[in-house]
Amino acid sequence: MDTFDAIKSRRSIKSFQNHEMSKDEINKLMEYAILSPTSYNIQNWRFVTITKQDLKDKLCVLSYGQRQVAEASLVIVLCADLKSWEKNPERYWKNIPEEPRNFLIKGIKQAYTGNSKLEHDQAIRSCGIAAQTIMLAAQSMGYDSCPMEGFDYGKVGEFIGLPPDHIVTMMVVVGKKAKEPAPRGGQLPLSELVFEDHF
Repeated sequence: MDTFDAIKSRRSIKSFQNHEMSKDEINKLMEYAILSPTSYNIQNWRFVTITKQDLKDKLCVLSYGQRQVAEASLVIVLCADLKSWEKNPERYWKNIPEEPRNFLIKGIKQAYTGNSKLEHDQAIRSCGIAAQTIMLAAQSMGYDSCPMEGFDYGKVGEFIGLPPDHIVTMMVVVGKKAKEPAPRGGQLPLSELVFEDHF
């Protein structure tokens, strides 16, 4: 599917068919997800994929009963490792020459050391970008999706065994829609949203 078509046709689906995604399809989707950009290439996102029905049912309860969690073929809990920047950062630039690699590693340490706000903000940014990549890739593969933030973050973290230096940022559910979505609620005009040079 053309990228523009994927963007235009992607909608947040709330009702899904009973459909099983293959492991190859899920792997393909996640291979696209990890091509998403991150600051300094620290690749701080972590993805927990859930397909077992009993686990999706439990997640549905933690999502205030939103049925798309139980009905979707795949639930992806997007998390972030807040300390990924200091965990052997050389590996993020292993394919470039030593001098620029050392320069980038120094920059990573200068930016993140003692800066918990940056750790958190970059986690949210990275996972947001990855979520959009997942949804557009899913659309291109013939699947539908829905981004989600309406759930109990603490309990979902416990449910998936979240490590202490990680956070849960959002979820994305993927599957085959059971019915067509309602018309778009209404897009604001560009004139209200886009400004040239300044507000």
